[in-house]
Amino acid sequence: MSNEKKLIPMEELIVDSPQIFLPKPGSIVEGNVITVHNNRILVDLGGVSTGVIAGKEAVDSTDTIKTLSEGDEVSAFVLEPENDEGLIVLSLRRASQHKTWKRFVDIHDNKESIHVKVTDANKGGLLVEVDGVKGFLPVSQLAPKHYPRVNGADSAKILGRLNKLVTKEILVRVINVDNDTKKLILSEKAAYNEQRKEALKSVEIGSVVTGEISGVVNFGIFVTFDGLEGLVHISEIAWGHVDSPSNYGALGDKIDVKVIGIEGDKISLSLKKMIENPWEEIAKAYTPGMEIKGRITRVTEYGAFINISDDINGLIHISELNDPRVKDSDKYNLEVGEKIIAKILHVDKDNHRIGLTLLDAHLNPATTKVGSKTERKAKTDDKSAEKTPKEETNNKVVEEKSDSETSFDSIKLSKTAQKALEKAGYTSLSDVKKLSEEELKGISGLTDASVKKILA
Repeated sequence: MSNEKKLIPMEELIVDSPQIFLPKPGSIVEGNVITVHNNRILVDLGGVSTGVIAGKEAVDSTDTIKTLSEGDEVSAFVLEPENDEGLIVLSLRRASQHKTWKRFVDIHDNKESIHVKVTDANKGGLLVEVDGVKGFLPVSQLAPKHYPRVNGADSAKILGRLNKLVTKEILVRVINVDNDTKKLILSEKAAYNEQRKEALKSVEIGSVVTGEISGVVNFGIFVTFDGLEGLVHISEIAWGHVDSPSNYGALGDKIDVKVIGIEGDKISLSLKKMIENPWEEIAKAYTPGMEIKGRITRVTEYGAFINISDDINGLIHISELNDPRVKDSDKYNLEVGEKIIAKILHVDKDNHRIGLTLLDAHLNPATTKVGSKTERKAKTDDKSAEKTPKEETNNKVVEEKSDSETSFDSIKLSKTAQKALEKAGYTSLSDVKKLSEEELKGISGLTDASVKKILA
């Protein structure tokens, strides 16, 4: 028997050897950790090749590298089949992105909701990124709590509201996946609608809820509560006239409101119904025929609004002014801020309205303005009647000269306007007449209506 070793042909060695592993770039491979040193990981790929994960490719969003030890199984993304050292170049970061994308696709297919962190904002919406997978959340897909309600759709204000959401976590649904660009379209509204259905079950008309103001616009105040949002319409803010909803709350304020209606997606709320309707007592306190003193709060083309007390306002319709022939609001001879005396015509407690008039004989322009010069003049009428014809003639000449040259009453300027001019250093009408429209408008307290009277 020969002691010589039997030679095995190369062909047999190739047949009996393990299959050579040739990973393709873009594929995911499984292996076992050989060593971990700093940001460099060596991976055994089935005993026939070795991969390396280094630098930024060793860092993913879950810090997998910190949990790896020798022998641990690991998944990696193939970047290159071989580098200068003969090692296969792998990536933990890209593997994590691959898993994340597959997870988002599954979430989309299963219509699940997930939390994502906002990384940036632009005028169109919010941006998110998870393990390099980018998502976009359009403004139109924001839930009511985060929707940027601003008057006039001011783009700068919208962006300002959106920027406040950066770094915050938001619950969303994936509504579209783009496999080519690896980008997602997200919707907070879709996730909110699921929650809303459940939350609505516990809301009852007539119940009082505590919420947070999520928007203040010209027509009312939006309030979020218990994952829901409702509107306090301007007509439900107060029992009296509301100049601006912004006078009753600001974004982020806590507020108690009453639920007064639920119709489909709309929840109607009321702030004024948090207190008893005062109009029952108002109807008892203010009766037709009663004379009242009030301050003019608004002058419109159809009349003047008078504040009687607190939030109680009455309207002097244009037909109830001291001169029914007057059709132009600039010629009413009434200005915002003036105090006048008027008579109550009617009180409508159901529609919360008080009708006033200035048409009574003793309620004329010379006596309705409380504290006016004409009111003081009326008190001296008796003394004037006792003067001799000569005194009356002399006084008349002086008075006519005063009215034509220095008196603001000759052009029916209000007391408020006269005070504004006097405060600005103008006591003579002739001096005021020399001013330009721009100079007149620059005088504090002088309204456009007064300027028109001066320039007429």
